[in-house]
Amino acid sequence: MAIITGAVSAKLPCLAGKQQKLPPEIKSASSGLFRYATVPNFTLQIFLIMKQFKIVPLSEEYATKIRESKKDDFGHEVIEQLAKAKGPCRVSLKPFTVGEDIRLLLSHSPFTVDNVFNQPGPVFINKKEVEAYKDIHRFPPEIKANKTSFPLTLIGYSKGQKMVFTRLVGDDDVDVLIPGIFEAHPEVEYLHARNAEAGCYICKIERV
Repeated sequence: MAIITGAVSAKLPCLAGKQQKLPPEIKSASSGLFRYATVPNFTLQIFLIMKQFKIVPLSEEYATKIRESKKDDFGHEVIEQLAKAKGPCRVSLKPFTVGEDIRLLLSHSPFTVDNVFNQPGPVFINKKEVEAYKDIHRFPPEIKANKTSFPLTLIGYSKGQKMVFTRLVGDDDVDVLIPGIFEAHPEVEYLHARNAEAGCYICKIERV
């Protein structure tokens, strides 16, 4: 038997607490709104994952341009260094392995409009080619799990790129906070996740 657990959309109340027969040989899978994970005795828990937001990392194409030109968008020489901290890489959105990974330091602005809220700053990408973050409907789990290395703040911007909202994540669940912010604050068109201590940009979060 499979028990549907976790957060269930108000639009799908019939799913809550339901049981469905599933083949015992199924161990893991994912499809659409659901993520599956086995538990002992071939029980399959189904967690409903609503596509409530979209994570936008730096693109692989952008990273390739930086690696090949060795200059950022501001004409600064890119700095190559052995990772002294966990980062993260803004393409893969995975932490660096300290003392092992080679990272590139560059100036980057995540904004499209040149106004007073435009905030260019230092970011890191991996020197080697990496795949851009793919699980875009949930916050990067390795960043979320490490609150010591990655204390988070969420900053909301309007369609006109004006800062209209800020929130420290602290011990809260960022995957729960994000859709709550979008629901409670229609003026927020998108969010930026930043390191709450260093202030560095991590990724963009869009509505879906």
